[in-house]
Amino acid sequence: MKRFFLSPLAFALAAITAVPSLAEQRLETITVIGDPESISNLPGSAHLVDADELAEFEYVDINRMMRSVPGVYILEEDGYGLRPNIGIRGAQGGRSAKISLMEDGVLVAPAPYSAPEAYYFPSAGRMDAIEVLKGPAALQYGPFTVGGAVNMLSTPIPTSSQGMVQLEAGEYGETRLHAHYGTSTENTGWLLETQQQYADGFREIDRSDSADIAKEDYLLKGRLQSDADATYRQQLDIKLQYSEEESGMSYLGLTDADFNDDPNRRYGISALDEMQNRHSTVQLNHSIELSDNFTLHTQAYYNKFKRDWFKVSEGELIDAVNTGGTVDGVIDPQAVLDGTEDYTFGIKHNNREYEAEGLQISADWRFNTGAIVHELTFGLRQHQDEVDRYQPVEIYNQIDGQLVFDSVELPSASNNRIEEAEATSFFVYDDIKLNDKLTLTAVLRYEDVETEQQRYGDADRTEKGSYRSNQVDEWLPGLGLVYQASEQWSLLAGVHRGFAPPGAGAADGQGPELSTNYEWGARFDNGSVSAELIAFYSDYENAVQNCSVAVECPNGADSGTYQLGEAEIKGLEASFGGEWVLANGWAVPMRATYTYTDGEISADQDRISEDDEDYLRAGDNLQDLPENVFAVSAGLDSGAAWRINLTAAYQDEMCVDYECNRDDSSEQLDYTESLWVVDAAAHYDFSAGLTGYLKVDNLFDEQVIISRSPDGARANRPRTATLGMKYTF
Repeated sequence: MKRFFLSPLAFALAAITAVPSLAEQRLETITVIGDPESISNLPGSAHLVDADELAEFEYVDINRMMRSVPGVYILEEDGYGLRPNIGIRGAQGGRSAKISLMEDGVLVAPAPYSAPEAYYFPSAGRMDAIEVLKGPAALQYGPFTVGGAVNMLSTPIPTSSQGMVQLEAGEYGETRLHAHYGTSTENTGWLLETQQQYADGFREIDRSDSADIAKEDYLLKGRLQSDADATYRQQLDIKLQYSEEESGMSYLGLTDADFNDDPNRRYGISALDEMQNRHSTVQLNHSIELSDNFTLHTQAYYNKFKRDWFKVSEGELIDAVNTGGTVDGVIDPQAVLDGTEDYTFGIKHNNREYEAEGLQISADWRFNTGAIVHELTFGLRQHQDEVDRYQPVEIYNQIDGQLVFDSVELPSASNNRIEEAEATSFFVYDDIKLNDKLTLTAVLRYEDVETEQQRYGDADRTEKGSYRSNQVDEWLPGLGLVYQASEQWSLLAGVHRGFAPPGAGAADGQGPELSTNYEWGARFDNGSVSAELIAFYSDYENAVQNCSVAVECPNGADSGTYQLGEAEIKGLEASFGGEWVLANGWAVPMRATYTYTDGEISADQDRISEDDEDYLRAGDNLQDLPENVFAVSAGLDSGAAWRINLTAAYQDEMCVDYECNRDDSSEQLDYTESLWVVDAAAHYDFSAGLTGYLKVDNLFDEQVIISRSPDGARANRPRTATLGMKYTF
């Protein structure tokens, strides 16, 4: 496939329109929301989890960081947020494959077009803030515009010499180091940072050790900028990032009976399971202010991710025990899991190498047409990514409970393939202030995606197997309105086209996911209390699921894509926040969010034959979609040395397939369990620069079945207490 290139059209557009940004604003290219005050002007739901909010609980798990964001659903898996499953407004959360996942404004999923499942996720503990954007405004970012965009902001270069060292130690062998130091002059700046996380793990493996974690992340930033009084102010930033991980994570869960006995057990057959990965990023950002009202931004990026997840896939044993079924060649499936019956099985090297690179140019232009003020942003992105899968299987014999190596099976077909994607996207976003009260937002995005997949029949790749390619292109319009009814109240409404590319496993002619998304609501803000209520409705012409081992498609496929057909999702998001200062000077901050969602297939799928019973029907529910999600946080701040924060989060049970609400389906095994979880944190300032804290995740030690995929029941993180110290200088 040809390499990406930047069309001269972008430069021509910049030259033609190079008039008039925003000289009073800092040259910046990485945020999608900007400052918190910008949220009230957006034609849709947006949420900023800022540095102060993140510091309240000192989280390192992205699931915990985001569970208070309305419209967001979390499907936990490993208890540490290493590979989160995040969904937005009904868009499927499996491996966060249906959201535009970014770090510092750049797509960060390993191969967002050809293989969008995010098996890599940035180290959440080093992030300075998290932005979540939904509605028409999300069309600026793409390619996934149904649910929205998540942008993580890394630690910024400080404006003066500053540093921080943070150390933690807790239960289950958890230790953490987070440190950074940087400085700036008038024309230069730099930052060096590391985040290192280790744990013995809370799951105990039969006849073996616990499932440990070791993750190290390093970041270097540099900056050059012109003098403040230069004719054309410029800024050049470079970011270099490297991380590596070794973690004893497995896809194998538990039978329900074993879960009830010990939710933190793991079967000995999975003792060798381990994820090893390395990730590196190079990112260049350049901004130039060509006039007071026109700024041009350029970003070039390259991401590389290499992983080998060595793991068993023996879900059929768990299914057999749960349902009283059988497995070919196995006398007693429970005995195999317990290690008392000998068994021959394979452990696959899920070995993949990803590369993604791109160049994107955008411009901010402020101008007037008569009395109407326009803030126009437009941009172009050329992107290419690929994934190379070479996945041999090692055969082992379980003998008297011990795992004994036997042989190696070399890969072919789906385990030996290369997938590539090349995408060109363009957007225009115009924020039009019609008068003091009414703002209209018009946005248009274009996506053109070409994919191909080549399979091989032998290890040397001299024998080509099946080949498929596909091409999709779509225009994605959106409109939004914000009406400032008073100083405190504003009303909003929006409609936009939702899109998700089908992935490189799609066959020729297979279409993308398409929907029409509506939202309307109201915001209130009187300076001390803020609230928001937004209703949303998504009408899918064609919902598409990316098939994987982690999230199989309804036909049982674990690769390629599956056309779900027509679907509808409707829901309600609500949020409330404020801070009350008591007579003694103490402060009581409080935040609460709630999300209601109802999603279902809205039309029967085409049947292969009249006897075909394996098809989706109108009224079938959407999987892994909780009906109710709620979170509330409250604190007590002395205004002096100490402060305490509590947060409680609730998530409904979820259906794990598409048939739970059929009359003939009432199986407990079709559902996860609902969960209330409470976290607490207390901070004490020993001095202006030294703070100590105690945090307790899952204060009441409540553990339930929070996931049944990929293979069996698994629990959320148990109660974990951690002591920490943070020194800033």
